[in-house]
Amino acid sequence: MHPAPPPLTKNRLRRSVALLVSLLLISTLAPATAAHADNPIVQHIYTADPAPLVHDGRVYLYTGHDEDGSTYFTMKDWRVWSSADMVNWTDHGSPLSLSTFSWASANAWAGQVVARNGKFYWYVPVTARATNSMAIGVAVSDSPTGPFRDAIGRPLVGNGEIDPTVFIDDDGQAYLYWGNPNLWYVRLNADMISYSGSATKIPLTTAGFGTRTGNTSRPTLYEEGPWVYKRNGIYYNVFAAECCSEFIGYSTATGPTGPWTYRGTVMPRQGASFTNHPGVIDFNGGSYFFYHNGALPGGSGYTRSVAVEKFTYNTNGTIPTINMTTTGAPQIGTLNPYVRQEAETIAWGSGIETEPASEGGMNVGWIENGDYIKVKGVGFGTGATSFSARAASATSGGTIELRLGSPTGTRVGSCAVPGTGGWQTWQTVSCPVSGATGTQDLYLRFTGGSGNLFNLNWWQFQAGGTMTPTPTPTATPTPTPTPTPTATPTPTPTPTLTPTPTVPAGQSCAVTNTVVNTWQGGFEGRLTVTNSGASPLNGWRVTFTLPSGQTVSQVWNGTLTQTGNLVTVANAAYNGQLAPATSTTAGYLSTSATTSPPTITPTCSPA
Repeated sequence: MHPAPPPLTKNRLRRSVALLVSLLLISTLAPATAAHADNPIVQHIYTADPAPLVHDGRVYLYTGHDEDGSTYFTMKDWRVWSSADMVNWTDHGSPLSLSTFSWASANAWAGQVVARNGKFYWYVPVTARATNSMAIGVAVSDSPTGPFRDAIGRPLVGNGEIDPTVFIDDDGQAYLYWGNPNLWYVRLNADMISYSGSATKIPLTTAGFGTRTGNTSRPTLYEEGPWVYKRNGIYYNVFAAECCSEFIGYSTATGPTGPWTYRGTVMPRQGASFTNHPGVIDFNGGSYFFYHNGALPGGSGYTRSVAVEKFTYNTNGTIPTINMTTTGAPQIGTLNPYVRQEAETIAWGSGIETEPASEGGMNVGWIENGDYIKVKGVGFGTGATSFSARAASATSGGTIELRLGSPTGTRVGSCAVPGTGGWQTWQTVSCPVSGATGTQDLYLRFTGGSGNLFNLNWWQFQAGGTMTPTPTPTATPTPTPTPTPTATPTPTPTPTLTPTPTVPAGQSCAVTNTVVNTWQGGFEGRLTVTNSGASPLNGWRVTFTLPSGQTVSQVWNGTLTQTGNLVTVANAAYNGQLAPATSTTAGYLSTSATTSPPTITPTCSPA
């Protein structure tokens, strides 16, 4: 097939990506081209087999993870990413691995996640230890970012074949499809972890799946990796076709089980990978096609990278031919710099890696001199006046340079990061900003001495008001937000709130409550606090009443006080100052006595 690439360590991958970016900048006659090259969408590890899911206004992307230097499909865990704008992707780490399944021994290959019953079900193929053949397991979580657990403690189906995809029809019936070299399906029960009847083999006819020449044992183009969905009354089966090298083809039908009619090529044979794997969604008024290739340095059929393209269906519902690009999908809207942004929310990263953070979620780490993070389409509006970031360093630290347009573009701020005494000993640093206006690509460029400089957890700009000076490190770090409530550490004890005697003239605030996630016996809420006054806000306090017997068990980005059913969430030390018309968010977890969360009407007052 392809010659095996030389061993590639993580450090070699991150340095190779940095070199790739440098070559792009040097070789192009139009530097803006490199600035807009955002495919592949993850650069610090190899990713494969994309499975997108639209949920609660975000795209969650589930991928496999090719180990560095692989000369086979060496895959031990799965990864999760999410985005609200299709260009800046947040790394949620690995909430599922081979070790989740006690009965599995190897091969964390291509899977898919679907949402139902307030839960998220991840169907994955692995090698079953008892049979030493491929089987499909199912994991479940209350959150799209996990953690996931083995739902049944054994394979759901096990006939030696791979690549599960799940589709829920309009009548509520769910179907699990999978297969290589065959194509199978079962009808899942409503619990999503069992099925009725036996597995049915879909006839692979040339009319249904195209004609392959020169292979009498496999007369059709169907190879593997089905992705089944329904759109405007048409059932689509998009699949990897005719290995090797694979292209992406598709078939359509008037029902979920066929008969299928082959419609042609979606994506030709392209990229430095002999495999490909489709994922198709509609999101925010657009249609998107996910795939993988070998575009990163060291890339091959065993070290792949996920990418995405936006496309438009033809008027008759057929899919146009989609080519791989380095440009990727266009951005939806802009990114708000005046609310906290996770450091691991990245359009393009050079030299960096990520790891779990002690304050919850992930952080960017292994930062060395010259590394950078690109955040695309940041909406500064009339201008930012200061910048804050949460950083940690076991060495002497370094500097965060804030640049616009490119890693060497206009510098609008420079934030010193001191040594904090440890890689997870977090400290908030701040610095003034000047010249950050309009919509810009923001580059956080890291400079300093040799070796690892510091870790970065989150960042946020301020649009007005007095900048909070960098505090000295404290023994107890302030909790940071995490997309996965179960991964958030228990908040530090909340100090007693002292009422402010007077509120300066012109200060006022407003608050909205959004239910982000629900599960049996509880829900996750998000409070969005906005400075609705004409003066800078120096602090805020939100109150609301829960039904009898219900309690808030956890808060992040704020401090909690609860007396009976009355809940008070006050600002944390780092998000109390808000310029007029700017916002911040706080999250919480609450118990619930019913399957539906209660209606909450919060009020906000300056503190």
